[in-house]
Amino acid sequence: MRAWILDESPGAYRHGEVAEPVPGDDEVRVRLVASALNHMDLWVARGLPKPDLPHVPGADGAGVVEAVGPGVEGVAEGDEVVLNPSLACGGCARCLGGQSPLCRSFGILGEHRWGAHAELVVVPARQVQPRPLGCSWEECAAYGLCGLTAWRMLRRARLAAGETLLVVGVGGGVSSFGLLLGLHLGARVVVTSRNAAKRAQALERGATEAYDSGDDRWPVQADVVLENVGQPTWDKSLRALAPGGRLVTCGGTAGPTVQLSLPRLFFKQHELIGSTMGSYAEFDEVTALVAGGLSVPVDSTLALDRFPEALARLDAGAQLGKIVLRH
Repeated sequence: MRAWILDESPGAYRHGEVAEPVPGDDEVRVRLVASALNHMDLWVARGLPKPDLPHVPGADGAGVVEAVGPGVEGVAEGDEVVLNPSLACGGCARCLGGQSPLCRSFGILGEHRWGAHAELVVVPARQVQPRPLGCSWEECAAYGLCGLTAWRMLRRARLAAGETLLVVGVGGGVSSFGLLLGLHLGARVVVTSRNAAKRAQALERGATEAYDSGDDRWPVQADVVLENVGQPTWDKSLRALAPGGRLVTCGGTAGPTVQLSLPRLFFKQHELIGSTMGSYAEFDEVTALVAGGLSVPVDSTLALDRFPEALARLDAGAQLGKIVLRH
């Protein structure tokens, strides 16, 4: 099959041919119609982390089931499906208890196994769900990783209707979904971005206020801060927390190491919450929200052979939502 392939890490992707994957026990093979980019596509090419090589990237995708392996039930050839990028064993106590991101064999599609920037992908049958009716292929391919991640973050942070949510660095995938999901949950949403166009778009999508991420301080007292930038915004994010507020983070795209004032943490009774991806039940919930009309922010759609151009746009932070590849 044709695919984007990483032969070395750190290294560059090439468009070439690899052996067609064959579904094993309890696996299905999906012919991709669309896939979407994530920062992970950049990180694995930089050795952060280094995947098994050769490697095919791509956490997000949607397509048509082409073949099913032995033992598969509930999925048939011809089914139109979306991929759940959050991999887990499905049978341990944590998985059965609804906490699959804590599974000892947890992984991410396109990082820990071959992903969706290819003609075909093989995944466990539990990783596919019916495509939401009424959504385009591009929308179906775009919500998996970031929508799931943002949904779990807001659930873990216990965001409630009427509270104020601060979304830091809006415009990227997780932050864009954080804005939309926060509004869905009935919160007042405030955002930051260095980019004026991104701030304007966030206001159009329902944000109450939008501030420059580079400002020394943001004039907001938030019950919940959704943060995935890291070092450049960390202290300002903490200062924007109201007493008793919760900061939830899923990454550090601009710096992994931060400093923390312990007196501020305990005197204001703040909570710091880490979050990664989401459970199978949470993916089902996000899929239902999309099927019910939740907007999926698609920045642009390019042909699969323009993957390097799409990567460059992502790396420059020029996107306003998800960049999608049409296969």
